[in-house]
Amino acid sequence: MLETATIIEDYGRRFVVQTDNGLLLEANTRKKRTDFVCGDRVHIQQINNHQAVIEDYLPRQSLLFRQDEKRTKLLAANVTQVFVVTAILPEPNLDLIQRTLLSTIAANIPTSLIINKMDLAEKQILEIENFYTQQLKIPVIKTVAINNDITDLREKMQGHCNILVGQSGVGKSQLSNAILGEQKAKTGDISLNEKGKHTTTFSKLYQIDEHTSFIDTPGMQSFGLNHLSIDDILYYFPDMQHLIGKCRFHNCRHLQEPDCAIKNAVQNNEISTERLLFLQKIIQEKI
Repeated sequence: MLETATIIEDYGRRFVVQTDNGLLLEANTRKKRTDFVCGDRVHIQQINNHQAVIEDYLPRQSLLFRQDEKRTKLLAANVTQVFVVTAILPEPNLDLIQRTLLSTIAANIPTSLIINKMDLAEKQILEIENFYTQQLKIPVIKTVAINNDITDLREKMQGHCNILVGQSGVGKSQLSNAILGEQKAKTGDISLNEKGKHTTTFSKLYQIDEHTSFIDTPGMQSFGLNHLSIDDILYYFPDMQHLIGKCRFHNCRHLQEPDCAIKNAVQNNEISTERLLFLQKIIQEKI
């Protein structure tokens, strides 16, 4: 007899599931399937009081993933809100942040940017905040997780299945501990090269209350976007959507074509040169 459960820990090829009556079970999949992910609602066949086999997943409300030329990496299912976490130390990986935002916008999942360790460099934080709030219309939340200064974040998370994503060392595990009010997530110091250490090695779902949960994920250094169509890419740039269809050529790639609306907007200081270069970089990866 099949039961329904939720995947709350994802180790890649093995999982921990929680049944609807609260029982925790170690779970594997049949035929070495790897298309399951933290947050999935699944049908399981219980083997004993400790083990189960995952048979299939139920229809997903959402699916967040990244894809490069070699593989697809599932991040979470059924999340209703994404928080992209960054900090001043280690140095923000702006390319990673913007790629993540393209993916969440394409997946139609509401997304906010968390600037953690906001006590370290106020000027730099203001520059990042202004760019994302004014140009991209992405909400920004500032936190100091180590001091449990996360009031705004707590309020924003209420009533959602949330996910925290970002590069290593930005304090996602500290944020998790601050949210939970206890040391459930491992934390680590910044490495000597200031690129950050991986302190979370698997994805885990934490239940905050009956209606609120969040998934903590391992740190990332890249975010592949092979799954996004080159023809749709402008729809995922909030600062450029109003220029769709205004180039001279309907199949304009915004590279060398004349009378490109995007490049004209840059010349008129409506769009930053950096955003144009980022768009061109994404497009060139797909040509």
